Amino acid sequence: MKTLIMATNNEHKLREIRQMLEGEYEVRGLADIGCREEIPETSETLEGNALQKARYVAEHYGMDCFADDTGLEVETLDGAPGVYTARFGSMNGYGDSHDSDANIHCLVDKLAGKENRRARFRTVIAFVHGGKESLFEGIVEGNILEKKTGTEGFGYDPIFAPVETGMSFAEMGPEEKNRISHRGRAIRKLVSFLQTDG
Repeated sequence: MKTLIMATNNEHKLREIRQMLEGEYEVRGLADIGCREEIPETSETLEGNALQKARYVAEHYGMDCFADDTGLEVETLDGAPGVYTARFGSMNGYGDSHDSDANIHCLVDKLAGKENRRARFRTVIAFVHGGKESLFEGIVEGNILEKKTGTEGFGYDPIFAPVETGMSFAEMGPEEKNRISHRGRAIRKLVSFLQTDG
């Protein structure tokens, strides 16, 4: 089985990707290759952050690597939190950085009383391979719920409901979520590339 290196220490993401690629690829994270340092994410775009992470592993560890960056883009907030999705709560005085509950609380408060709750999740995967770089994008349209529902998933999953189902991601099992999610769509594009051009 072929091995893919993903530039992440996020166990939730790794679990999701491994479920999607089970039987096709072995997915290894940063800890698996001995990368303990914090890779900078200083770009103002999802594409830039994903490339930064994948390039770092390629340059410092000599390995082909893919990385993702994901943003939640809320229409009535002019596309925010976007590239700051993981730090949205702490940037607005709610809890610590990467605190999912703080992020959800912050977003629900900002949308209080607003009729337009349209949003989309967008994932960009950067794949650095043999000195070349490729980008793959996955988007799912949906709405922000007024309160948390469901117990599955992670991050904003309890308050994001894709238009296809009307249920929050947190109300779905892994297979159903991966079938329609932004990350699932981007990963399928990467796999298609690997099977045809990679």
